[in-house]
Amino acid sequence: MDYRCTSIYKKVKNNAYMVTVPGSKSITARALLLSALAEGQSSLTGAQFSDDCATMVECLRELGIPCETEGEKLFIDGCGGELPVKEARIDVGSAGTAARFLTTLLAFSDGVYTLDASEQMKARPMKPLLTCLEDAGVKIDYLEAEYSFPFVVHGTKDVADNLTVDVTKSSQYLSALLMCAPTLRKQVKINLTGNHGKGYVGMTVDMMWTYGVNVREYPKCYVVKPSKYIGKQYEVEPDVSAACYFFAANKILGTDIKVRGLMPHSMQSDAAFIELLKTFRGGEVNMSSFSDQALTLAAIAPYLEKPTKITGIGHIREQECDRIEAIVRNLTKLGIKIEETEDTVTVYPGLPKGCEIETFGDHRVAMAFAVLGLRCENVVIKDAEVCSKTFTEYFDVMDEMVREMTK
Repeated sequence: MDYRCTSIYKKVKNNAYMVTVPGSKSITARALLLSALAEGQSSLTGAQFSDDCATMVECLRELGIPCETEGEKLFIDGCGGELPVKEARIDVGSAGTAARFLTTLLAFSDGVYTLDASEQMKARPMKPLLTCLEDAGVKIDYLEAEYSFPFVVHGTKDVADNLTVDVTKSSQYLSALLMCAPTLRKQVKINLTGNHGKGYVGMTVDMMWTYGVNVREYPKCYVVKPSKYIGKQYEVEPDVSAACYFFAANKILGTDIKVRGLMPHSMQSDAAFIELLKTFRGGEVNMSSFSDQALTLAAIAPYLEKPTKITGIGHIREQECDRIEAIVRNLTKLGIKIEETEDTVTVYPGLPKGCEIETFGDHRVAMAFAVLGLRCENVVIKDAEVCSKTFTEYFDVMDEMVREMTK
């Protein structure tokens, strides 16, 4: 499905508008895992039901964790850290978060588990996490390429209590180890190498505390004490990553679009992008800690006063697609001057010219460049259905917003 954007620049009649976005994918995924590991039942309100989160729910069910929906609530019966199913085959699809979290969960469980994934996920980096698990004593058999899906995990609780993981490519490796460490019933020290923004790790630690487990943070390591998660009622925040697209629209349209339920102080790292937009007119910005919005800033950068240099984003080359390449190719098609290095892009001010935007199977490419299309005629988003990964109704919400603001 292709989506033809509607330019509303200088056509807005109703400046203020309120949109509703799904619950946070990052919080939902963590809440699902913590609830699954907890003693007792948990209920999640506001959970996201996108492709990624639906995949994780289905995988948990395959592992013997009951997950049931009643109205707007999701109920999870926790296993107390002991998975009831000792042999299973699960498919994480293209869900990177589920891939890292569930691989670690199964590695620290007594059982033999086969994990498969989509071709897209097979190309995404898993080696730092898998190497860490192997060094800790977990046996992994690779069925195709080494350090890539599919593979068989021979889980064990008899693993080292002193782990080391390289977080350069993703902080999800660390989050996965932290959340699953309490199932080992002993103190676990996790040492870090490499550098990566820790915003999402902070979210992980905060949520672990909410479920009853305390983590001690040191400059280059984390220590998890022996403890248990306790089931609870948990309310998931609106997804700040999804909200960012509408705040970016405000930046280039001069509108006053708000997001329902968005709190002024969120635990989600992308809140830093909303704060940045308040005063940013171009210049240099390190986005390593909120890199999911590098695409969004690049898409609106042509409309800013000065050239925009985005740094600290080399790791986004190995996400759903090479996102730096996606930025460069699409902005070049739009007639915008852009320069790249291995971990930076510099976008120069200019007037984009309509074209077809290639999404490369990446939901964030589609959503970011749709924002640009609110101020540029004849922008078409190819394969727009990729948004279902995190925000199925994104273009429906966009269409309704356009209608209401221009009537």
